[in-house]
Amino acid sequence: MGPKKKTVAADTGRTISQGAFDDLVKENIDDLGMDPAEALQDAIQTLTLQGVDLSGIVTCLPGEGSVKDNPVIQSLVALKQLDSDLKDEISKKGLNDLLEFLDKLTELCGDQGSGNAAIATRNGGVELLCSICSKIRSGCEQVLISALRALVSLLHDLQSTETFRASGGPATVVGILNDYSQNLDILSNAFMVVSAASTGNEIIKESFMELKIDELIMRILSDPHGQSRGSIQSIYDSIRVLLTPDDNRVVASQVYGYARVFAKIGVARAVVDSLHAGLSSPGLVTASIALKAVAVNAAECVQGKIFVSAEKTNTGRYTRYLGQCKTKDEICKSIAESGGIDAVLQCIDDSGEQGNKIVARACCSLLSKLAGSDTNKTTIVEKGGMDRLIKLSARFSDDPAVLQEVMSLISVLSLRSPENAARAIEAGAGDLAIQAMEKFPTAQQMQRNSCLMIRNLVVRNPENRTLLLSHGIEKYLRGAKQSHESCKDAASDALRDLGLDNYNL
Repeated sequence: MGPKKKTVAADTGRTISQGAFDDLVKENIDDLGMDPAEALQDAIQTLTLQGVDLSGIVTCLPGEGSVKDNPVIQSLVALKQLDSDLKDEISKKGLNDLLEFLDKLTELCGDQGSGNAAIATRNGGVELLCSICSKIRSGCEQVLISALRALVSLLHDLQSTETFRASGGPATVVGILNDYSQNLDILSNAFMVVSAASTGNEIIKESFMELKIDELIMRILSDPHGQSRGSIQSIYDSIRVLLTPDDNRVVASQVYGYARVFAKIGVARAVVDSLHAGLSSPGLVTASIALKAVAVNAAECVQGKIFVSAEKTNTGRYTRYLGQCKTKDEICKSIAESGGIDAVLQCIDDSGEQGNKIVARACCSLLSKLAGSDTNKTTIVEKGGMDRLIKLSARFSDDPAVLQEVMSLISVLSLRSPENAARAIEAGAGDLAIQAMEKFPTAQQMQRNSCLMIRNLVVRNPENRTLLLSHGIEKYLRGAKQSHESCKDAASDALRDLGLDNYNL
């Protein structure tokens, strides 16, 4: 019998050092007589079965180079030396070298599936890039842009974002945003870092709010002399991420409070200005999604007050009292008063003319949220909203993803409003439902949205029931109910409100 194979015990975090991994591969070769390829594969398989996290481990065959030969490690070594030189007056050549290695690191770590970002993170890449970003002086803007891009490529998981926080990343980035508020390239890349770092990390979101990034965003969006309005997609993406409760570790997210803060200081109105540029704005879709996030998440008030991070309370949370907050209805109406409904309806028209499905879906989704206000419902319909939506559906009659958004919006507009339901039928909503349900029987969400729309069109309008039944809507509702589990309740409700006794069959 050969030597007994050793078992490597991972630490409590189930990780392993690069040195321990290399030793295990060497043991497989020296003690068990494996060839290099077999030794490497066995080490990976053994550790994986033990639940050890191998992300960030350089796995190279013995004899084909060492860890030091890995291009990510080589880039980090070079950047560490250049970073130390930044304490003094770095030469022009040094800046050029810094730029070269930053771009190389970005390219390597931007290759998804390569594992390079994890290697860089494990070997101090995030700390290093935070250090470089904090030291870049005026006149080295291109280097700063490259450093920010490299940082974005490394912020890929909770470990990397936590390292970013521990390295003073939020304060560094906010400082850059303040210092370079007129440089669009720097602003764009800095906000990309905000988005990447805040995704899935509630504590990072809180850190940025403590640094008053909401006020900074407002200042940038409303700068009358700046050229940034509407041209920086990442600023809107940052708003969306900061207002998204996506950290599974947190039971009660604070993002709803942040959304109320954004609404209170006028960010929603500022974003509306971007929508007025229409499809010519590169940030139209992200601006629409950001505005939706503000409108949706600002809906619930905590005892009529806004609290966000600033002062520690006896619960251990950080709060800043900002006074009475607006209700969802008030927020939606304030967006409308800023011209938001006109802007979104125009974008809907333009998206149909230009065949832009992405804009069509985003704008319909946003308008659905703004229609949460009864006043806005009336305004949308008075501005020809029903006819414009049916026209849009005709433009995208082959795309169930657009049709389901149109149906969802018509459903909201018709909710508790017999007048709007009548207008919808006059515009052709009934024909839309029948044609779409017949054409896309397997489009589950579209089928469900159609059921919900039909119910709202008939529940308070007996005349609509007769019309839709005479056109054969019952057949399609029953088909959706039988084919899709998610449609059962919605279809049953629609059949019931159509006046059919056997709606549960």
